[in-house]
Amino acid sequence: MVKASLILGIAILVVVGTVLIGCGGGGTETGTLQFYANGEDFVRQGFVSKDGWSISFDHVYITLADVTAYQTDPPYDPHSDGVIQPEVEIGLDDVYTVDLAEGGEDAPPILVGEVQDAEVGHYNAIYWEMVRASSGPAAGHSIVIIGTAEKGGQVVDFTISIDEECGYSCGEYVGDERKGILQEDGVADLEMTFHFDHIFGDADTPLDDDLNLGAIGFEPFADAAEGEPVDINMTELHLGHVGEGHCYCLCE
Repeated sequence: MVKASLILGIAILVVVGTVLIGCGGGGTETGTLQFYANGEDFVRQGFVSKDGWSISFDHVYITLADVTAYQTDPPYDPHSDGVIQPEVEIGLDDVYTVDLAEGGEDAPPILVGEVQDAEVGHYNAIYWEMVRASSGPAAGHSIVIIGTAEKGGQVVDFTISIDEECGYSCGEYVGDERKGILQEDGVADLEMTFHFDHIFGDADTPLDDDLNLGAIGFEPFADAAEGEPVDINMTELHLGHVGEGHCYCLCE
């Protein structure tokens, strides 16, 4: 009798446990969070540098790693020391080389990857690293820019390879719409934006603007074809953004 009662008690516990697991398990609401890379119209359509070179791009390869989105409260300030203190974080596992010049003049930003079981909420911060590619067309470099520049009848076919590796810690996307607000079973996106006018400058912007004062222009790269080296400091060029939002950059 005691043995039968013990077996019955165990059976009841198993049933109750199963019911509890069925009622309470996996309560977190999720959706799909997508990560995009955008070189903007500067890359897709070309532009004129601060020193008057008309630049068009055939390929702009950039290699990204440790792409991670965060929910933070208070919001992350990229003008601080660069440390993100998240309440929630999710990310992509792989290393990705994308061509920001892929597609036509009106092509959308490049989808880098997505997480399909992301916890809902507002992802208001993002981090990524720009690293040297291990293979492919950008092997050995973090950025490879291939294109043509023309000024006053002089045409320069160029390949600019950058080896510097950088980490970008960024706050909320700044633009015409808010990004990163994920609802249950919904789809939201975040954007890693790359401002190549910060490297070459922009003829449509006043020359005394901070953008042009900090940019290299294209002339040094034209001189590089004749053996003059170009000193590129990615930390100072502020390439990585989130729309018009700023990032904290640390390069090696």
